Amino acid sequence: MKSMYQANPICNLTLKMILMGRFLVLMVLVGLSICMLGVEASQEAPWRIQTLFSVECQDYFDWQTVGLVHSFKKARQPGPITRLLSCTDEEKKRYRGMNLAPTLEVPSMSKHPKTGDWYPAINKPAGIVHWLKHSKDAENVDWVVILDADMIIRGPIIPWELGAEKGKPVAAYYGYLVGCDNILAQLHTKKPELCDKVGGLLAMHIDDLRALAPMWLLKTEEVREDRAHWATNITGDIYGKGWISEMYGYSFGAAEVGLRHKINDDLMIYPGYIPRVGVEPILFHYGLPFTVGNWSFSKLEHHEDSIVYDCSRLFPEPPYPREVQLMEPDPVTRRALFLSIECINTLNEGLLLHHASSGCSKPKWSRYLSFLKSKTFAELTRPKYLTHDHMQREKAEAQRQALEGSERTYPKIHTIFSTECSPYFDWQTVGLMHSFHLSGQPGNITRLLSCTEEDLKRYTGHDLAPTHYVPSMNRHPLTGDWYPAINKPAAVLHWLNHAKIDAEFIVILDADMIMRGPITPWEFKAALGRPVSTPYDYLIGCDNELAKLHTRNPDACDKVGGVIIMHIDDLRRFALLWLHKTEEVRADKAHYGKNITGDIYEAGWISEMYGYSFGAAELNLRHLISSEILIYPGYVPERGVKYRVFHYGLEFSVGNWSFDKANWRNVDVVNKCWAKFPDPPDPALFDSTDENILQRDLLSIECARTLNEALRLHHQRRNCSISTTKTTTKLEATKETMLPRKVGMLVESLNEIGSSRVPLDPNVVDQNFSSFRIWMVGLWAFSMLVFLAIISLVLSGRRGEGARYKGHRNKRIILF
Repeated sequence: MKSMYQANPICNLTLKMILMGRFLVLMVLVGLSICMLGVEASQEAPWRIQTLFSVECQDYFDWQTVGLVHSFKKARQPGPITRLLSCTDEEKKRYRGMNLAPTLEVPSMSKHPKTGDWYPAINKPAGIVHWLKHSKDAENVDWVVILDADMIIRGPIIPWELGAEKGKPVAAYYGYLVGCDNILAQLHTKKPELCDKVGGLLAMHIDDLRALAPMWLLKTEEVREDRAHWATNITGDIYGKGWISEMYGYSFGAAEVGLRHKINDDLMIYPGYIPRVGVEPILFHYGLPFTVGNWSFSKLEHHEDSIVYDCSRLFPEPPYPREVQLMEPDPVTRRALFLSIECINTLNEGLLLHHASSGCSKPKWSRYLSFLKSKTFAELTRPKYLTHDHMQREKAEAQRQALEGSERTYPKIHTIFSTECSPYFDWQTVGLMHSFHLSGQPGNITRLLSCTEEDLKRYTGHDLAPTHYVPSMNRHPLTGDWYPAINKPAAVLHWLNHAKIDAEFIVILDADMIMRGPITPWEFKAALGRPVSTPYDYLIGCDNELAKLHTRNPDACDKVGGVIIMHIDDLRRFALLWLHKTEEVRADKAHYGKNITGDIYEAGWISEMYGYSFGAAELNLRHLISSEILIYPGYVPERGVKYRVFHYGLEFSVGNWSFDKANWRNVDVVNKCWAKFPDPPDPALFDSTDENILQRDLLSIECARTLNEALRLHHQRRNCSISTTKTTTKLEATKETMLPRKVGMLVESLNEIGSSRVPLDPNVVDQNFSSFRIWMVGLWAFSMLVFLAIISLVLSGRRGEGARYKGHRNKRIILF
């Protein structure tokens, strides 16, 4: 006898649906279990990552926090992020940014509890020590990434993918920490040979951090108290105020506990610097001012900016990508400009989303806000990952280091320039140092400062550059001849004999230069026995009796000068000859004539230049001469050439405006607050039909503007007071550029991280939940397929049962 379910088609259908429903529920449970296992597996030892950064209770750090946390989520950095917030009790009462990031409050050490020294930077190691002792997160992590607040993350920072190992952290290169090579390291660590010049980005194993952190704090206190060794020539600190003691505390602390870093100079970049070809940085560090055309950004200008709490206000918008495309013909430099605008745009995007999540009203529409929410911007700023090629390069580099004991892909470079103790050279130094930092020039820079003892007592510009002090030879000690130019070869020789130099190539510049890009031996093909320089065609003495009198190899005399790239071994052999030949030519007064030397003054002033050429000829050092490195402002540039250096040794003009450095020989624009040179004309007012003249004038204006910008930033660093009128005008201008903007519909979303809730970018999610979302999407799709299959079975079943039931009913009608 058939069962009721078999006999009744409706019951049969119900049974099928129940069975299918149970199957669907079972599949959902299985899917969720797999999904949760996937999430948990991604957070299991030994792959757990924690990101840390240190700040204080100030508006200045709040807008940096918003930018960093936004980029953290946008870049899909794995693991949680924690802000180490150092505040005094009084600051905490007034503080309004507690919800900006997952936070661990740390007792402030800005004013040292024992010494009373005011040094806020010590909060960084102190905060990490506190985190290790008091945070539960520190007990459940394997790797720690330590960043600064003024950073923007572009892609996941995975320590083991970067090559970090236990005992071997990965870090960015901080070449200006010259104290690792001199008495400073010898005083503050028992293992000075292990001192690494690193900072910025730090990625290490938690066990290494536990060993390092207390020593990091201790060494910071030590270096900070060692005021006798704060000088720029010892520390590299341009202010000479011990401000970078914390950085040395890290390097010396790491040396003490035996940590050797894998130094990677490609992971982090300062906006404004030019990245190496083929390198994709995963971190911006906007600690220095940077410019794109007429637009510029300096974090110091926003030291007291409450932009986080001012609804709809953003930082001034930079040029758009299309404008940059037209602005810069050189693809390498253009890429650097793209990186600069990406940095500030990401920062503004973070502020925009923060304002929306804080309940600010929807801003008015603008082209810029439309760009920030566009697919184009989302595509341009998608997370950057280390490519296979990059990993292969890193692997090859690691193998090369193991075989050769080398730390760098390219040879190390050191840039030097010679000056004297005078205001004239000080403003030139300010300009050159500013341009050096913007140029992307690798390695360190050292000023060779030639002063008499009396000059040195009165001199106040010690902090203008990392400095090597040299006895003055303005007045020759034997002949009594007054010839300051001889200080250049004399200073180079003194530096070679008295400084510890770890560079393979030396770049020699003059103080009256502005750098526009990096000057590297690999790009310009310098090699051992083959220096590179720029043409000085007026050195006609190479072609006449002057060369025959002063060198055994007159045929090897090259008419060069200005910029020199030379191997350190060549320079060591050559420097003494450079000095001796300078003395020879200077003493040869019988051949000062213009027809012999090319010197329009016929006073032997360019004897040092001939000393260089004749000294190199003695050693048969033949130069590769490049006309694409240096240009004098006022000269017409060759089309398509990206000059790396302005040499403003001659007067130049644009219309009725002109500049001649000689007119500023006795004017102190460095120590007089807000002093600067006359502003050049606005290029927007040009109406030149001659492209050559236009390009010439644009370069001249760029040189003058760079000098004035360097002076402005110098005065700002010196805490020159700003008048109320100037401040008010600046604020009004800022308000005009920060008009309310429309962004369309924004979704408020809060993301739970740790114990705090922070605004979540609606377009991106934390990496911890990315795998979960993928599983959920897959599970949803699978569920829909199962549901459709059930519906299909149900419908087909109903059609079959309906047909049979209809036939049976028809038969009954016929029978009856």
